[in-house]
Amino acid sequence: MSDFTGRRIVITGGAGGIGIATARAFLEHGAHVLLIDIEESRLGAAREALAGGSRVTTFASNLSRPDLCARVLDRVEGTLHALVHLAGVFERDPLEPSEHGVWDRAIAANLTNAYDMCVAFTRRTQGAKPARIVLTSSIAYRRGGPAHAAYSAAKGGIVGLTRALSRQLAPDVLVNAIAPGIIVTRMTDEIIAARGEQLLSQIPLKRFGKPEEVAGVVRFLCSDDASYINGQTITIDGGITNA
Repeated sequence: MSDFTGRRIVITGGAGGIGIATARAFLEHGAHVLLIDIEESRLGAAREALAGGSRVTTFASNLSRPDLCARVLDRVEGTLHALVHLAGVFERDPLEPSEHGVWDRAIAANLTNAYDMCVAFTRRTQGAKPARIVLTSSIAYRRGGPAHAAYSAAKGGIVGLTRALSRQLAPDVLVNAIAPGIIVTRMTDEIIAARGEQLLSQIPLKRFGKPEEVAGVVRFLCSDDASYINGQTITIDGGITNA
C-alpha cells in the first residue's frame, strides 16, 4: 500500500464511525488529515481518539453553502491530495407533501454539498497530480431504500456526479465513489434495530460491515496503487447486491 507521508487529506463527516476509521487508515501511513463535521464536541472526541497530534486538524461546518465549503479547505496549509466526502443525512421519507423538508435535506446534505466541495477542492490541488476525490453513494442507489426515497435519489445523484467529474477533471483529478451497504455506525443503528434479521438474511457474508472495511477501500482509491481507476463506484456490501 502506498505511503501517504506528508500528503493532506480532507474528510467530511470526519467525526462519524467511517470518518474516524478512514482518518486512522491515512494517519497510519503518514498523512495529515482535516476532519470536517457539524458538531464541535464530536470532532474533539474524534481527534482525541485518533491521537494524531499535529497531523490532525478539525473544523466544524455544515457545508451548506459554496463559500463555507471553500472556507473549510482554507484551513489546510499546503497542497491537498484528496477529498473524501462522507458527510450526509439518512432520514425516513414519509412521502407526505407537508414534510417536503425530508427531500430538501436529503438533496442538500448528500448531493449539493458534494458538488460544492468538489468545486472548491479542484481549485486547491495545484502540484498534487493526480489528486483524488472519493464521494459516498450507497447501495440504496442500486436497490432503492424502503422508506428512504429521497436518500436513494440523492445517492443516485452522487454516482452521476462521479461519472461526470471523472471525465471533466481527468487527468489532474481522479474521481471515484464508494457505495457501502449496512455498516455498523450510529447512522445505521435504527435500521439494524428495525430490520436487522431480515437484512442479514440477504447478505452472503452473514454479517454487517465494519467502518474499517470501508476505510481500507477509500485509502486504496487515494493511493498510487489506484492510479488507473477513475469514474468507478465501488460497492462494499458483503455481496448483498449480487445475492
